[in-house]
Amino acid sequence: MSAVTVLRRAAFALGSNLGDRAALLRSAVDALLGSDGVRLVAVSPVYETDPVGGPDGQPAFLNAVLVVDTTLDAAELLALAHAVEQAHGRRRAERWGPRTLDLDLLAVGDEVSDTPSLTLPHPRAHLRAFVLVPWAAADPDAVLPGHGRVRVLAAEIDPAGVRRRPDVCLLPTPTATP
Repeated sequence: MSAVTVLRRAAFALGSNLGDRAALLRSAVDALLGSDGVRLVAVSPVYETDPVGGPDGQPAFLNAVLVVDTTLDAAELLALAHAVEQAHGRRRAERWGPRTLDLDLLAVGDEVSDTPSLTLPHPRAHLRAFVLVPWAAADPDAVLPGHGRVRVLAAEIDPAGVRRRPDVCLLPTPTATP
């Protein structure tokens, strides 16, 4: 008897406010999509956003949301996100401090988890315009477990400080085939 492969819809929030922010986000998208068991569904437009929390004087963030279908479980997706962050120079020196790359696992299907290593859905996603606005653009039918439709949440939140950057695109570039 063969094992059944379960396909889950997952969403990642991507952010960067140090270095070449656009290049870091593009590289992160490529790394996530280059992983076995991860397939692109959608990537949002990029938004420039004011920092939320953390120390004063931080540079603005570029933010986006990546939606994937995956055979990986939530723990594997979190480990993948941490590995991609580390490969892109992420240092966790200061809570909500400036960073080269921040990847947050927002949701994995309708899974709910509250363990020391993983909270799903992301505990603050429903409060953050810099998450909800791009997520609603990428996947208008997405549901944030326990909170409802992402597009409704996005419409109800104050989008001040969230500015679309049409000059930045994170869609992966197709590779030439021989």
